[in-house]
Amino acid sequence: MADQGGWVYSEKVKDHFMNPRNILRDEKEFKYDGKGMTGNVKCGDEMIMFISVDKAESKIIECKWQTYGCASAIASTSILSEMVKGMDLDEAYKLTPKDITKELGGLPDNKIHCSVLGDKALRMAIDSYYTQNNMADKVETKEALVICECMGVTDHEIEEAVLEGARSFYELQEITKISTGCGECRQDASLLMREFISKHFEECGV
Repeated sequence: MADQGGWVYSEKVKDHFMNPRNILRDEKEFKYDGKGMTGNVKCGDEMIMFISVDKAESKIIECKWQTYGCASAIASTSILSEMVKGMDLDEAYKLTPKDITKELGGLPDNKIHCSVLGDKALRMAIDSYYTQNNMADKVETKEALVICECMGVTDHEIEEAVLEGARSFYELQEITKISTGCGECRQDASLLMREFISKHFEECGV
């Protein structure tokens, strides 16, 4: 993974970072059917993803993107934009950071959270397409469950913290302020955090 110059990424990551596929310089140059935008407060990255859709087949024809991000974010989104071409919308919606990282040949542990940006923006773009085409019933919504009554922290917020890079309970507290009151939720929150780490990242070697 590392060369004499200190490069710690796979050759595929290097290729997609140095030669990103499907990057969009000007939004006006691409006629899109769905647009998703997201960011990561941990590292300051931002991601915008655009998709064009074959409405008859419900398949992604093209996927373009823009980002203010690091090498991992750029490479992850570049390869994702290639992976989803010709893919059914429902199938594309289910792609995870595990899938992206595996396709890239791995990422450093402290950079795996960067792979979240692309798939999150992609889901938002697909949801945007569904909403604009009278298919709002296909937009996935999950009711939040309050885990920490004192601070009002939900399971959604714990999952988001994991996606942003939290790997220890201390890091989870730094992001969400969970269990800084009575502390009774600590065990449940810790177990839930481990579940989300396993769900999104464990096969990536985290």
